[in-house]
Amino acid sequence: MEKLYLGIDVGSVSVNTIIMNDRQEVLEEHYTRLKGQPLQTVQRILEEILKRIPLEQFHSLSFTGIGGKLLSELLGANFVNEIIAQARAVQHFYPQVRTIIDIGGEDSKLILIEEEEGRLKISDFSMNTLCAAGTGSFLDQQASRLGLTIQEFGHLALKSVNPPRIAGRCSVFAKSDMIHLQQIATPDYDIVAGLCYALARNFKSNIGKGKTFVKPISFQGGVAANAGMRRAFLDVLELSDGELIIPKYFASMGAIGAILVTQESKETEKGWLGLNPLQQYLRDHREEQTPLRRLCLSSHHLSPPPCSSTLMPNGRPCTVLVQGRQASKGEGDQSEKMEAYLGLDVGSISTNLVVIDREKKVLSKRYLMTAGRPIEAVRVGLQEIGEEVGDRVEIKGVGTTGSGRYLTADFVGADLVRNEITAQATAAIHIDPNVDTIFEIGGQDSKYISLEKGVVIDFDMNKVCAAGTGSFLEEQAEKLDISIKEEFGALALSAEEPVRMGERCTVFIESDLVHHQQRGAKKDDLIAGLSYSIVQNYLNRVVGVGRIGDRIFFQGGTAFNQ
Repeated sequence: MEKLYLGIDVGSVSVNTIIMNDRQEVLEEHYTRLKGQPLQTVQRILEEILKRIPLEQFHSLSFTGIGGKLLSELLGANFVNEIIAQARAVQHFYPQVRTIIDIGGEDSKLILIEEEEGRLKISDFSMNTLCAAGTGSFLDQQASRLGLTIQEFGHLALKSVNPPRIAGRCSVFAKSDMIHLQQIATPDYDIVAGLCYALARNFKSNIGKGKTFVKPISFQGGVAANAGMRRAFLDVLELSDGELIIPKYFASMGAIGAILVTQESKETEKGWLGLNPLQQYLRDHREEQTPLRRLCLSSHHLSPPPCSSTLMPNGRPCTVLVQGRQASKGEGDQSEKMEAYLGLDVGSISTNLVVIDREKKVLSKRYLMTAGRPIEAVRVGLQEIGEEVGDRVEIKGVGTTGSGRYLTADFVGADLVRNEITAQATAAIHIDPNVDTIFEIGGQDSKYISLEKGVVIDFDMNKVCAAGTGSFLEEQAEKLDISIKEEFGALALSAEEPVRMGERCTVFIESDLVHHQQRGAKKDDLIAGLSYSIVQNYLNRVVGVGRIGDRIFFQGGTAFNQ
């Protein structure tokens, strides 16, 4: 019976699994997304393998990566440091390589190798700090924002001739640059290429600071699949053909290295204990940290406010919306067109259009994703609204707001351009003249507005950080493989023990999230913990010492989220 060796690299985003034989040949390679459940994912992988191959045939099981330590302890397996594992795999397959660039989902590493007395050894290494600006998850997020798969993202970057300069030092600054480029209608392929070059420059200046990139260089990790990143590194590091090597098993070099190190060590005979200890841990484990209180909705938030009478509590007529438009008797019977006004709010994440009549009743509205193409989103919205009410209305005035207000105003010939603070406050005051506080959380921006007697007396916005915004929630939901619209709210409300994640920067919150995942926290507890983090971040960072009144409006796309 052939002896087999199993190597598993458990990262922040994915698990890479390798099966090798005695001759150090790779027999199987598997890439699996974690989706917020590393322990459960590894359990499923091992169960599937053991259905095909008996446990006795495996001579050893070796783990590496950020999530490998706990699993190795539970299963009685070997654990190999990821720097050593990555370097050992390269030394085995590509002994000529002297520099290793490894970029995964949340981690980036630079490993320098030198020859000493006929043997290869690690001479130096460096890693990214907590910040994930130069990693694969950041590229994933930006691809999703542009409505692209990560594969399309890489190939699209190759079309660019003059990539624009985008900040690579921080994912939040990069997003701001990207939004600016979108608002001035920069082509997708140029933005995508600009992001690739930003990451390559960020890697060279931060992780490679003070280091010499000795050629040839191996580029590995999941990001090495990205054709745009390959080109960016060739240019940024000024490499010729053949000086940048992409290993055949670029995504699984850590798992291969873990097997090779185990084979060479005296611990090769360390047999593993089967899956029972892992199954028991998943069944019995509880977080040591004191959980947060359960989330629940107050009674008046459980259903929309009743609108049975013709007047609202503030004495204004009650507006009933049916499928996004005003329902009224005899609708469509008018022989002449009614006077109407169009408002457009073009943000970094979404574009909102609304048509109202002279009595300020909503006739039609649309919520669309901007997806990096503000003009296209406006065009689609106008077309849909035109099909719905165009034959019944005559537009007498157009106003724009949002981060794309000036570009949109030029495009549609607007009569009025107003900043978001003024627009948000004006709408809230119209609905309820007694409103004294507005919490507004959008896709990329958060705003706090304090009012007194219908006048704005104070306001603040998030600085550059997007920790307390909708796009951050959406990115985390995507990583955890849940729908932000259908599942997020229900999961958060069903959580019994929400985990603590702090309220600082998105990067630190993400690090806490990964830590809780690796310890086996439940998905609903993670979601509820994220909800707490967003609220705490908003109150501490945006509202700060601002006054919070007695009549609060919660506005923006994030208000959809229960």
